[in-house]
Amino acid sequence: MTVADRLAELGLTLPPVAAPVAAYVPAVVTGRYVYTAGQLPFVDGALSVTGKVGAGVDPETAADQARTAALNALAAVESVGGSLDRVARVVKVTVFVASDPSFTEQPAVANGASTLVGEVFGDAGVHARSAVGVAVLPLDAPVEVELVVELTD
Repeated sequence: MTVADRLAELGLTLPPVAAPVAAYVPAVVTGRYVYTAGQLPFVDGALSVTGKVGAGVDPETAADQARTAALNALAAVESVGGSLDRVARVVKVTVFVASDPSFTEQPAVANGASTLVGEVFGDAGVHARSAVGVAVLPLDAPVEVELVVELTD
């Protein structure tokens, strides 16, 4: 089964690569690795949710936003790797969570991204991860996701 088939089975379509909001590119390849820039949960070029998790954005909504941001990161991977079928493994997922100072459930929010890559890539989606609480993210997004993936030759 191709990754495109798997995405379709999950009811997902890979979005167009999100346009950078500053001076960077969405992803770069070095050797056999792709590093994505931080991807926000854009849908059709806009954020559907803004604000801090734990103060206005509930953790479940934030986890869904992390899933969307991870899908955007996969689009960035495909844009430089040629095909998601070249992904040998997802190495690292980093999820930044714009958090109210009292919010401490960043790992639960990050599960939105982790679950998506696991569903899409199976065993190749098992990865290391960081879930980081931050004061604010660009455009007041609740989450931002970065991926590091290894490509096949």
